[in-house]
Amino acid sequence: MPKTLETPLGTISIAEDVVATLAGLAAIDCYGLVGMSSRRQVKDSLSELLGRDNPGKGVEVQISDDGVDVDLYIIVSYGTNIYEVAQNVREKVRYVLNQSIGIQVDRVNILVQGVRVSSDR
Repeated sequence: MPKTLETPLGTISIAEDVVATLAGLAAIDCYGLVGMSSRRQVKDSLSELLGRDNPGKGVEVQISDDGVDVDLYIIVSYGTNIYEVAQNVREKVRYVLNQSIGIQVDRVNILVQGVRVSSDR
């Protein structure tokens, strides 16, 4: 169900995929985030790490009459404060969606799927 915005000049419909892509791009820019994780887990519980080529893959968007909810499946860097990374991602996603599309996000759920050790260690 697309998000519909009424303006004096007409109606604007924004697809869920657009919201998901913008949220994924906003999240990837946050410090401590290694990447987005696939929403579908592999049999042996390993997360598939997704790069910058498709940032909307680790994002799930639910648009209803009540509002917009965003779920982000992320992988964080080892040694970072997971709570702080999640808070930064949440704030950045809300800000970017509000500034670029003009929608208020009711809920941003952060689901940490894994921790990665950087390759430079």
